[in-house]
Amino acid sequence: MVEPIFISPLFTEYILPFVLVFTLIFAILQKTQLLGDGKKQINAIIGLIVGLILIAFPFAREIIVQLMPFLAVSAVILLVFMLLYGFVMGKKEGDVLHKGVKISLGIILGLALITAILIISGYWSPVYNFMFNRQGAAQVWINVLLIVIIAGAVVSVVATKDKDKSG
Repeated sequence: MVEPIFISPLFTEYILPFVLVFTLIFAILQKTQLLGDGKKQINAIIGLIVGLILIAFPFAREIIVQLMPFLAVSAVILLVFMLLYGFVMGKKEGDVLHKGVKISLGIILGLALITAILIISGYWSPVYNFMFNRQGAAQVWINVLLIVIIAGAVVSVVATKDKDKSG
């Protein structure tokens, strides 16, 4: 059976890294105008040379090939977070949510996203067991809860104090 071109080693280990590095180097040189204004041909030649050098060194190429899936997953996670954050923190006329409520919802949203990522990736059980099903975990969480309550009270008092001075 014929292998699809998009998953063949030639495409994933040579063509894609070359195109990526060529494009990045060309774009950086164009944006910074390091070699002068209107030097597209020189920028393209330098991008081509750096891309070809990358292909010649397997270790460097392998680093790029291994990093790209991480970049793609991270970008999607960041996109999802920013979309959800925009829903919570969006500016509109007649906004009824208090700033503290928006911050709390943002924190809850971040924790929910982290939990979803752990569940989807299959790491939820080890993390949950490490955090809650080991000896002494209850005492640790009680102490964390008390520290959070004390920190919240201090922040509340300081914020109220500053508000009274300015008002």
